[in-house]
Amino acid sequence: MEPLFTPEQLADIHAYHQPYYIRAAVEPLTRLALSALILAVLVRPVYRGAAAAAAALERRFGQRLRRAPVSRAVFSAMDRLWGEPGWGTALLFALFIDLATQLLYAPANVYFFYVLEHRHGLSNDTPATFAWTWFKGGLVGAIALTALVVGLYGLARRVRRWWLVLGVPVALLMLVSSALDPYRARLYFDQTPLPEGPLRSRITALMREADITFSDVVVEKTSVMSKRIQAYFAGQGPTRTIVLNDVILKELSEDEILAAVAHEAGHVNEPRWPARIASSGALMALLFLIDQLLRLSARRGWWGVERAGDIRTLPLVSLAVFVLILLTAPVSGALSRQREREADRYGLALTGDAGAFRRMLVKAARVNKMDPEPPRWVVLQGMSHPPIGERLAALDAP
Repeated sequence: MEPLFTPEQLADIHAYHQPYYIRAAVEPLTRLALSALILAVLVRPVYRGAAAAAAALERRFGQRLRRAPVSRAVFSAMDRLWGEPGWGTALLFALFIDLATQLLYAPANVYFFYVLEHRHGLSNDTPATFAWTWFKGGLVGAIALTALVVGLYGLARRVRRWWLVLGVPVALLMLVSSALDPYRARLYFDQTPLPEGPLRSRITALMREADITFSDVVVEKTSVMSKRIQAYFAGQGPTRTIVLNDVILKELSEDEILAAVAHEAGHVNEPRWPARIASSGALMALLFLIDQLLRLSARRGWWGVERAGDIRTLPLVSLAVFVLILLTAPVSGALSRQREREADRYGLALTGDAGAFRRMLVKAARVNKMDPEPPRWVVLQGMSHPPIGERLAALDAP
């Protein structure tokens, strides 16, 4: 078997990954420092600015918008959800804090997701497509933040056990939300059905052998932005879709694509309900913790807060969620890596073609510039996949 990388390729991969390893080391401290800055310095002035801006917008546009048919319905629904005046201030405060955070991280994001990707030949993005993708992501984030503010804080202001009222339906929704996965991806990339031919026929036969039903095989046109290989299953039940990006069709042979699909099929056969139930339970526990933070803030009067459900506690809630994610990432990463190992074993057994499976992993590692031996602390910090060197070694294990 030829070496995984030439010395030149390995040097390029190390140069590509080194900034990411530095970022992984300093990111937790940076995030904690930023949260401390927001909580200690920015909450009060940003809240005053949001209140002033909301009042100015109300004076200038409020009466007109409350009379127009569509906006009148929106304003009426927001008034009912919030329970009293002030939701405009809350929304603007949340959006101002989010915008400030995005602007502070913008130079690093541009470097990592545009400059570094181009420098090492992994991106086809133009400045225009990069900005458009960033804008869409920001817009989706703003909509999600608005829903969070109205749902969480609106309920917390009016219902004592709001965490239970909100948590139960959201937890139930989480159990079936993956059915929407095929549609979320289309916000960013065009998808077209894989044309009829030998590859589609072989994938269909492979899924028949695995006893996996699916609605379609589609080609996701990611090459407009990225040169990476990608394949995944999206959705579940009647919405389950096999997604191959256009790069994998160019870089891999049919046998190697089948190996990639077989690996992803291994994830379909994972016992999902225990993990979904655990995730729903964790959500309930998180919402209860947030409720205790809101009540503690009101009792202590932090940042002028006098009641639970005050939007000024949002940066504190964000910090608590970040710390929880940071502490649980090593465990969730270890579980994810174990699932990937099992999916490799399943895919290899399904195809019975160890050579194609090895070639698929090698080509994916080369095209996607995977570090074959990342630092152990990076792996333990929460890597979702085993290092490619480990995965290849496992193919030779008895």
